[in-house]
Amino acid sequence: MIFDRLKRFSIVLEGTERDGPAAFSPGQAVSGRVVLELAAAARLGALRLRAMGAARVHWTESRSAGSSTAYTQSYSDQVEFLSHRDTLLAPPDNGEVTVLQAGRHEFPFTFQLPETLATSFEGKHGSVRYWVKAKLHRPWSTVKKVKKEFTVIEPIDINTPALLAPQAGAKEKLARAWYCNRGQVSVTAKIDRKGYTPGEVIPIFAEIDNCTSRAVVPKAAIIQTQTFIARGTKKQKKSVVTSIVGDSIAAGKREVWHGRALKIPPVGPSILQCRIIQVEYSLKVCVDIPGTSKLLLELPLVIGTIPLHPFGSRTSSVSSQYSVNLDWLSTIPEQPEAPPEYSAVVSSPEAEQSLAPPCRSELGGILEGPFFAYIQEFRFRPPPLYSEIDPNPPSDNIRPRCMTC
Repeated sequence: MIFDRLKRFSIVLEGTERDGPAAFSPGQAVSGRVVLELAAAARLGALRLRAMGAARVHWTESRSAGSSTAYTQSYSDQVEFLSHRDTLLAPPDNGEVTVLQAGRHEFPFTFQLPETLATSFEGKHGSVRYWVKAKLHRPWSTVKKVKKEFTVIEPIDINTPALLAPQAGAKEKLARAWYCNRGQVSVTAKIDRKGYTPGEVIPIFAEIDNCTSRAVVPKAAIIQTQTFIARGTKKQKKSVVTSIVGDSIAAGKREVWHGRALKIPPVGPSILQCRIIQVEYSLKVCVDIPGTSKLLLELPLVIGTIPLHPFGSRTSSVSSQYSVNLDWLSTIPEQPEAPPEYSAVVSSPEAEQSLAPPCRSELGGILEGPFFAYIQEFRFRPPPLYSEIDPNPPSDNIRPRCMTC
């Protein structure tokens, strides 16, 4: 039989090892080859290839229809992203079979990925998967199959105005116990932008006021929310990606976070454009209040794949970055910036100090060069020196004007 002679039947994608993972982007060409190694000559029918990509969701829920009747409701849906078929070895037109001699035989293939694809994902109630499958047909026998999965990563560039916008919020909660008012807890938080990439550090600026009679504990965490949609019904799964715990805040005290660091671990990017599967992230700042529920403040996050670039754009020239908008010069503080909601409590001396020009050593050479010197000269040029001599004396050729005329 042929499979006594078949030593190897596999799919190798270009640019990867034999059993290693392969990653591609939407719109990219996928190339590879199907490898056959025969110990002796063999008669084959056809070798066909199919590339597939789809998102699938499935879960069940128990329902009750009375005191003694119960049933299980099933929810499932599927979205197809990729479907490509190719014949790598076709049988002759006369209906005969193809005879391959002993040795190694390679059958190359190439196909184009669509421009819009969801990122590969594995979740509790659904997945987004991409794979290539080869089928080897032989006379008077079953079909031999081999499958190779690959990863697709949808690019998310955080260098966009929507993802570079700061995120801020405020919440307050009245602590009660046994119908007694124990005071109020309030939290205000801000982050520099909405979009981040794995490995980056999120500086959290927050202020927690504890006006209760008991100590409270502030915390911050990155939450991943997986949403599965089928037949108009949603199923969600939330998990904590990473978290930090602040110091206990005594009764009547206030705690301020001046850029408290929270590092993003290796996680998958956000999935926002798939109809049946969504992966979203958020930053939650919460305060544990004894005797009552937690105070929660949530700020949206987007985990991207293209990290932040200097001046927010990879393609704009240096001249355009400087000439179009100079407001970024005033946004570089000497110390981490406080949330804007706190402007009411900033005194006049502090406001004047915040207007001082940035220190070159703290900027790390980012603004070195003649342009920064020109801006400094333009903004802080000193007044002219006082002199008793008129720098523009009247000319002798000018006739004095008669004051009586």
